[in-house]
Amino acid sequence: MLTIGLCLGYTVMTVTSLAPWVLAPVAIGWMGLAWLLRWGKPANARPSRKVWPWSLLPIALMGLYVYLSDSFGIVELGAITFHLQAGMADHGGNDRMLAAILYCLSMLALLVSFTWLVRHDHRWRLGERLLALALLAGNPLFYGMTQRGAAIVTDDGAWLNRRYVEPAILEAPERPPNLLILYLESIERTYADRSRFGDAYAHLSALGERAHVFEGVRQLDNTGWTMAGMIGSQCGTPLMPAGLLHDSQFEPLERVVPGVDCLGDLLADQGYRLTFMGGASTTFAGKGVFYEDHGFNEVLGREELRPRLDDPEYVNNWGLFDDSLYDMTLAKIRQLDGADTPWGLVSLSITGHAPNGYPAQACLDRQGEFDGIDILYSVECSGWLARRLIERLEDEGLLDNTLVVVASDHLTMRVSVWDQLIQSERDNTFMLLGDTIEPTRSHRESSIIDVFPTILEAMGFRINNHRAGLGTSLLSNRSTLLERHGMDELAERMREETGLQQRLWEGLVPAGAESDAEEPAPQVVETPQDATEEEPAEVQ
Repeated sequence: MLTIGLCLGYTVMTVTSLAPWVLAPVAIGWMGLAWLLRWGKPANARPSRKVWPWSLLPIALMGLYVYLSDSFGIVELGAITFHLQAGMADHGGNDRMLAAILYCLSMLALLVSFTWLVRHDHRWRLGERLLALALLAGNPLFYGMTQRGAAIVTDDGAWLNRRYVEPAILEAPERPPNLLILYLESIERTYADRSRFGDAYAHLSALGERAHVFEGVRQLDNTGWTMAGMIGSQCGTPLMPAGLLHDSQFEPLERVVPGVDCLGDLLADQGYRLTFMGGASTTFAGKGVFYEDHGFNEVLGREELRPRLDDPEYVNNWGLFDDSLYDMTLAKIRQLDGADTPWGLVSLSITGHAPNGYPAQACLDRQGEFDGIDILYSVECSGWLARRLIERLEDEGLLDNTLVVVASDHLTMRVSVWDQLIQSERDNTFMLLGDTIEPTRSHRESSIIDVFPTILEAMGFRINNHRAGLGTSLLSNRSTLLERHGMDELAERMREETGLQQRLWEGLVPAGAESDAEEPAPQVVETPQDATEEEPAEVQ
C-alpha cells in the first residue's frame, strides 16, 4: 500500500507541476484511506483469487506518460511518433538512463503491489475494470489520439493545407547576402526576464541591442522539438509526422518532408553553397536526411567533426561541445568566404540541452565550476559562446553582406527552473543582425513558422505576398495565422489535419493510398488582398 501511495503522490506532483512536498501528504492520505477502509484485508473478506488485473496495461501506459512528463515537461505525441519513425540511434540522452531504470523498477513494484491488492480484496477486483477505462480515457497520450481520430471522421482535415502558400522567390537582389543561422538549443527568450533568471540571457540581450528582435514567437503544436523547430523555421510548416503514410513502418525514414520546398531548396536554386554543422550525430531523428534532401551541399555532425578535434576525448553524451563547434564554424566560414558564390551556414548548438545543459570548457574557465544541475549556467554559456562567435567573425570581416539569424530551435523542456518558466507566456528567441538591419524591437503574436518568410525578406528576396508555407513575414504588415486565429484554434485544427500531412510526406504514401489527394485543394484566404498568384483561391 505504501508503494501505491508513493507512486500516486509522485504522479500528482509531476503532472500538476506542484512542489515535491506534495508527494508526502498524498501518500499519507492514501495510507490513511487504506487503513480506514481495510484495503487488502476487508472485514468480510472473500477468498483470494489468482487473477490478472485489467488495469495493469493502463497503469503502465500512465507510468510512461508520467516519465515523459517528468523528462520533458510538455509531452507531444507527434514528437514520439516522429522519433520512432525517423530513428533514435546515436542520441545523447545517456544521462537519463539511470532515471529510466529507476522508473522501470518503480513501475514493476507498483504493478506487483496493485496485483496483490486486487487478488486479496474483492472490492478492488470488482471495480478495477472501471479504473482501467478511466486510466485510458484520462491518459493525455491517448486523449490526443482519440481526439485526432474523432476529428478526422467528422472534418475534412485540410484546413491548414488550404492556407499553405508554395514557397517561391519571385525576385532576388542584385547582390544576394550570405546567411548564417545559429540555432541555440532550447535558449528561449523567456530567459530574458531578469527578475526571474538574473543575467542568464545578458549576452543575447547585448546582441539584441544592435539587432531586430522579435518578441511573441510562440510554440505551436508539432514545433516543440529540435527537428520540428528547424523544419518549422525553414519550411514554414509544423512537422506533422508521417504516421501511417510511411510506406515502411519498421525502418527509418529515407526522406524527411519531401513534399515541400524549404529554405535550402530555394537558396540552392539561387546558387548558394549550403552547409549544416552540429556537434551531435546527424543520423539522429533524420537530421542529416532532411538537410541532404533539401539543397545542402555539406552536412557535418559528430562523425565528421570529431576527428578534427585536438583532443578527440573532449566530447559530451551528444557529441562536440560548442566551443569546438564554433571554432570549426569560424574555419568553415573563412573557407566559404573565399569563394565567388554566396553561402549559407546553419549551426545547431548543444549547450542549453535539457535537463542540465552541456557547458563548454571555455565557459568553465570563465564562469567557474558548474554544479551539473543549474540550467541558467548553461543558458549564460550558450549566449556568451554565440556572441563571441559573431564578434570574432565581425573582427575578421567575415560578416560583410551577411544576414545573421539567432534563434532557439524550440522552448526548453523540463529544467531546474521549470516552475519559474511556466509562470507566464513563453516565447522563442529570434533576432536578425546585418548591415541593412536597423536595431529595433517588435512584438507580434507569431510562431516559428513565420521565421521562414521573415528570413527570405530580410535577405532581400521578394516572395508571394510576404508569405511562404503557412508563415507570414514579420517584416510585413500581413497578419500571421496566430494573429488571425489564436493558439487554441490552431491547436484544434492541427489535431484534425490530414491534408497538410499528406503534402509534407508526398512520395511516402503506400501504393494505392493516394486516392483523391492528387487534386490540389483551393487556397483559402481571409480577404481578397491575401490571395497569392496561385489558382484557384477562394475567400473564407
